[in-house]
Amino acid sequence: MAQAKDRQFRPLPVPSVDVSGFWGDWQEAVCDHTAAILLDRCVEARMLEQIDISVPSPGLVIPVVGWLGTTQMFWDSDIAKSIETIAYSLYRKPNSELEARADAIIDMYEKLQEPDGYLGSFFIRIWPEKRWSNLRDFHELYCAGHMIEAAVAYFQATGKRKFLDVMCRYADLIERKFGRGPGQMRGYCGHEEIELALVRLARVTGEHKYMELAKYFVDERGQEPNYFIGEAIRGGWDPKGVQAHAFEYNQSHLPLRAQTKVVGHAVRAMYIYSGMADIATEYNDDSLTTALEVLWADLTGKQMYLTGGIGPAAANEGFTDYYDLPNESAYAETCASVGLVFWASRMLGRKPDRRYADIMEQALYNGAIAGLSRDGKTFFYENPLESAGKHHRWTWHRCPCCPPNIARLVAAIGSYMYGVADDEIAVHLYGQSTARVALAGGTKVTLRQETQYPWDGVIALGVDVDKPVRFALSLRIPAWAQGATLAVNGQAVDVAAVTSDGYARVERDWQPGDSVRLDLPLVPRALRAHPKVRQDAGRVAVMRGPLVYCLEGVDNAPGLNSILLGDWLGKSQTASIPNLNGAIAIDLPVLHEVAEGDDLYSTTTPDTVDGEARLVPYHLWDNRAPGEMLVWLRTQRG
Repeated sequence: MAQAKDRQFRPLPVPSVDVSGFWGDWQEAVCDHTAAILLDRCVEARMLEQIDISVPSPGLVIPVVGWLGTTQMFWDSDIAKSIETIAYSLYRKPNSELEARADAIIDMYEKLQEPDGYLGSFFIRIWPEKRWSNLRDFHELYCAGHMIEAAVAYFQATGKRKFLDVMCRYADLIERKFGRGPGQMRGYCGHEEIELALVRLARVTGEHKYMELAKYFVDERGQEPNYFIGEAIRGGWDPKGVQAHAFEYNQSHLPLRAQTKVVGHAVRAMYIYSGMADIATEYNDDSLTTALEVLWADLTGKQMYLTGGIGPAAANEGFTDYYDLPNESAYAETCASVGLVFWASRMLGRKPDRRYADIMEQALYNGAIAGLSRDGKTFFYENPLESAGKHHRWTWHRCPCCPPNIARLVAAIGSYMYGVADDEIAVHLYGQSTARVALAGGTKVTLRQETQYPWDGVIALGVDVDKPVRFALSLRIPAWAQGATLAVNGQAVDVAAVTSDGYARVERDWQPGDSVRLDLPLVPRALRAHPKVRQDAGRVAVMRGPLVYCLEGVDNAPGLNSILLGDWLGKSQTASIPNLNGAIAIDLPVLHEVAEGDDLYSTTTPDTVDGEARLVPYHLWDNRAPGEMLVWLRTQRG
């Protein structure tokens, strides 16, 4: 067997995994509501007028601002992510009306495309004279990346090639335009995304030139002389841009392999790290993997919220100082947590490793999915860990990147559950599903998960093969799952003896009808932040399995910060939450502080009274009634 570092694990295509249970319910919401809502909002925002050459150009709908551009420049990306969501939803639940709407938009793009392949609607119909003039700010390659991803998804889900062919022509133009050859632009995009998209395009088309182009963008970023300095001098604008530490803002301050600290805009960082991880897998590039491991430790060890939220500051939509993790003012953009899921999943490309899969799960179940309401109709852009009752979901946003981003992730969740190598299947995420896998030599395996995870920790897996076949089945054992047990065909397996990098690896000759049972104890646990996280001093947070829990005003008396949590988690009880699809709440005894009088300050220690509190999964807050919310609870005084 090849050494782990030389192996390549790739995700399954979305159509290869049928999802039900917990994630099936979320996908139903996307199919029934979100997918159509995304298109409706694009129409209302006048986005389709920009790509439809049969109607007059809408002109500049959103004014140009201090960064030299307008969010109208990246409307193509919002439309593309909406089409990608529709593609995955059509696979799950055919919808002829929705498919016809998507086909009509694809027809518009085909007609809009320039003879040379160019397809940036803003720079065809609004500012044609500024095409390729400002890669730092104008998002042309970013939009191209999202359109490529949408085209790949639509082809995989429907079998229709039109959008894929359109985007191959555009990618061919980009491949001719950018590079180190004579007459080529030696640049890259200020908002990374195209790197990971080109990898997806290369995988689905088999065209290696797209992989080489993705590798070029990764290798070239941050090289001296910095492309953005020369571009700014030619354009007559300030090379520093409007953002402090402009090159750190878009991760171009150093070559990517030399970077050791996660800085700048959070979403951009996640996207370029995802592209790096893809290239590391495809080229078995240890130098990229080593750099990514350093960056991973930096992010998850010093800059990540318990929810998997990242980027605490609104000013740069990104990172600030180590251990700066405010709760009520947390920015923690939904797209950033989605991007962290992307990066984590790609770090699993070279081998199964719990370091990455645990964080993927943590970000997915908390910081990411919180961005979508349970009915799929409203959204969060920012995801604070505390609210006085004024933070609520919205129907749309002036920069509507988050709704289609979380929607496409939910709709494609099956592809994140499994990783496949020539002779191994890794199960990264647990959830009721059926996966159809092809191993080396065409060996076909069907893997079925039966489980109520994350509400229940019992996972039953059925292995269906036509004839006996040898391969390894690797099952993630989360770090929090103390006392996990494993059995194959009813025979206990020593978990510790078969576990490497947090995965229990069972290699055997699998027979038709074999079964596996994994039990992950779901015990509420209290977590404390590092002492340097000053905002969480004297507080604890509660988790059960992968889920972060919170107090919500709808379940508790006003003044959530007056609740004190003692060492009473062992006395907690679980209960189903009405109208939230079987979600589990945690009920436990607490103390309530009671102030004497109305003095703002006093030398008197407040009295306490016994009481109870209910905690609910963080991702479900603000789904029932508006009110307060609190993740980090004060602890009982000693």
